[in-house]
Amino acid sequence: MVLFLKPVFQERIWGGTALRQFGYDIPNERTGECWAISAHPNGPNIIENGPYQGETLDVVWHKDRALFGNDAREAFPLLTKILDANDKLSVQVHPDDDYARKHEGEYGKTECWYILDAKEGAEIIYGVNVEHYDDLNRLIDSNRFDDLFKKVKVKTGDFFYVPAGTVHAIGEGILILETQQSSDTTYRIYDYDRTDQNGKKRELHLAQSKDVIDMKTSNPNTQPIHDRRDGHRHTQFVSNAFFTVEKWEIDGQLDFEKPHDYCLVSVIEGTGRLIVNGNIYEVNKGRHFILTTDDQDIQFEG
Repeated sequence: MVLFLKPVFQERIWGGTALRQFGYDIPNERTGECWAISAHPNGPNIIENGPYQGETLDVVWHKDRALFGNDAREAFPLLTKILDANDKLSVQVHPDDDYARKHEGEYGKTECWYILDAKEGAEIIYGVNVEHYDDLNRLIDSNRFDDLFKKVKVKTGDFFYVPAGTVHAIGEGILILETQQSSDTTYRIYDYDRTDQNGKKRELHLAQSKDVIDMKTSNPNTQPIHDRRDGHRHTQFVSNAFFTVEKWEIDGQLDFEKPHDYCLVSVIEGTGRLIVNGNIYEVNKGRHFILTTDDQDIQFEG
């Protein structure tokens, strides 16, 4: 059973209108996030097809765990987003599972980014320029953030793995497909002293940030594995205990084998067809769905 999902949109101070290119009817001019595959309580998707049409993904996760290989985890583990950074995001860090469960009551947040689009000269913050916690605390306490943060130039097609504990920020003019643990916990370190529509600065979380920053996560490089399978370009960006992220560029028909019991799929370009157990679905840029355990005979055409 394929589960097609209705996106949930989130307004953000740094958001814009770039999500319209996916055919989305976004709610306002500051739409920063599309929660494309989500069972998180802050934005669960509604299922658009099949016997569970109209129900939310979190409800189906608890009701019919067999669709997900009888995954024993209490909460759905992943969250897929598209982020429109019309302005720069705050500099932030996320906790790991142990800290998040103890202090926030949810998963930690390890994530990764595929750069869908980036303006000329766009950059991210990834890691810090110091090696010792005494230096880290000194620069934070003295607001010397330009000295602290490490900046990295980015371009369309780049990929970054961002484990929990990594100091990071997405810069202005970047559109990102993000795969992450299903968590909404963010600790802000610096927010450029900007104010919201009510003239208030957003809350910072310096004590929590100091608790969870991992000084070792300062290298954004990954080693993608590129190959061709039956004439289709395939890239595996990362594979670990949290997620496996792959990209397929389909030219013709692909006989697809799920790498796990269930698989989250986002169409980021083009149009085509998905054929599952003999059922045909039209798919296009901006569609997101889950291939469940029931889905065995799978082809993509594009």
